[in-house]
Amino acid sequence: MTEHSETSGATLNMDAADSGAREDQLDFEHFIAELSLQFINLHDDEVSDAIRNALGRMCERMGLERGSLYRLDGNGAVFDPITWTAAGIGAEAAIPQKDRFPWTIERLLLGEVVRFSNREEIESEPDREAHKTAGTVSAVIVPVSAGGDVAGAVEFDATTGQRTWTPATLHQLRVIGSVFDQVLARRLRDEAVRTTSAEVQRLKDQLQVENVYLRKEERERLGLTRIVGESPAIKRVLEQIQQVAATDATVLLLGETGTGKELFATYIHELGKRHARAIVRVNCAAIPATLIESELFGREKGAYTGSLARQIGRFELANHSTIFLDEIGDLPAEVQVKLLRVLEERTIERLGSPRPIEIDTRIIAATHRNLEQRIADGSFREDLYYRLNVFPISVPPLRERPEDIPLLVWRFIEEFSRAFGKRIDSIDKATLAGLQQYSWPGNIRELRNVVERAMIVTTSRRLTLAPPLTQTPAPRRSTKLIDVEKDHIRSVLDSTGWRIRGAGGAAVRLGLKPTTLETRMAKLGLKRPGRP
Repeated sequence: MTEHSETSGATLNMDAADSGAREDQLDFEHFIAELSLQFINLHDDEVSDAIRNALGRMCERMGLERGSLYRLDGNGAVFDPITWTAAGIGAEAAIPQKDRFPWTIERLLLGEVVRFSNREEIESEPDREAHKTAGTVSAVIVPVSAGGDVAGAVEFDATTGQRTWTPATLHQLRVIGSVFDQVLARRLRDEAVRTTSAEVQRLKDQLQVENVYLRKEERERLGLTRIVGESPAIKRVLEQIQQVAATDATVLLLGETGTGKELFATYIHELGKRHARAIVRVNCAAIPATLIESELFGREKGAYTGSLARQIGRFELANHSTIFLDEIGDLPAEVQVKLLRVLEERTIERLGSPRPIEIDTRIIAATHRNLEQRIADGSFREDLYYRLNVFPISVPPLRERPEDIPLLVWRFIEEFSRAFGKRIDSIDKATLAGLQQYSWPGNIRELRNVVERAMIVTTSRRLTLAPPLTQTPAPRRSTKLIDVEKDHIRSVLDSTGWRIRGAGGAAVRLGLKPTTLETRMAKLGLKRPGRP
């Protein structure tokens, strides 16, 4: 053959090779376009089958026996695998798990393509053994991204013989990986839509249930722990209750006798997270000093003469609930020490037993006494006071909320109408006005007694009410500005136990600097009671 003939033959062979390469490239591009288009209009429950079919077509095209798409979380956990395998090839062992394929997972999370023509090229001994167990001879594993982060991988395996991965083959596999980028992104979007839809439906169902529950709860609470009042004074208290109820903070209710401190304590409990269990109430002033300790903390059999059986104390009864300690200012000194320990350590000891018992109890205390004055005279522990005084709430006396008196009167009329079987349609306005002018030293308790007496004797549907005849008229107050200022400052000082500085002190309540308040007190001649 001449040189010219040989050259012409070589050129023909090269042209044929180039032509074949171009045809392969066009065929691959057509395949990719068809594959990408396939996933556009699929229903979400058809996507998994379409992915498996696409993996199979790719493996058959390249003469491979196994293809897998799986997802990865940020910690390298593999989940949601979809695998195609040729007949007779195992599939489950091919899915890499972090504990068996640590090197493979690490490379993928870094965004690197993992490839090997034979297992000796694998740098990690555990990975080599794992791929051997899976029957993988050669493999290319391409990371798949969604939203810029590695979210999974697509893997192609040869199991019947070694494969050499040419640059052209690797390029095609990377392009396949980019197709699965879009597929995985779609799956994530579909899941997000399903999750959002399910959450919307859940919230809708929950709202319907809660509306029914709240309507039922409101009906049940009417006449029970519903706080009656629209005055600014009572609204301030309700705002404070809303702030503290959801916490486990200790609450100290301060106020005169008869202002309804127990009602407010119950309301705090019912608004809190412990409301499923009943509140436990203890009137510290009503239990003899010799019995108060065993009532609060319990006793063992034989703890003292006459204790014939073990007794569970009120704190144990209130475990995971709330205990209301009314009239805490009258607690004996020796019991104050034990209560302080409960507050500090959240443990109690029954009388006659040294074994501590852990408790999870919220404490609400109340008193009508001036605890700071009792600290000064040595009848109340200062450290206990500061443990109790975490969130103080001052319950206003009835004379400071006269606009609530008509509401309270009708509330009591409803109560006694049910009890006595009587119906009241109206009350004389002048009667209500007279009630609002009375000072009510017994507060709400006294008002309730007045309404009850009137309901007992009435024979009419128009109720006549009158303040107690034994009332002492409230002293006429001066209208001079300096006298009004003096009375107001004295009232605030009384409510704080004449404490001027610090949180809850008179200066804070009056919105003044402590030095300014002290100057005004000196000018007005205000001195703490008992001091010269």
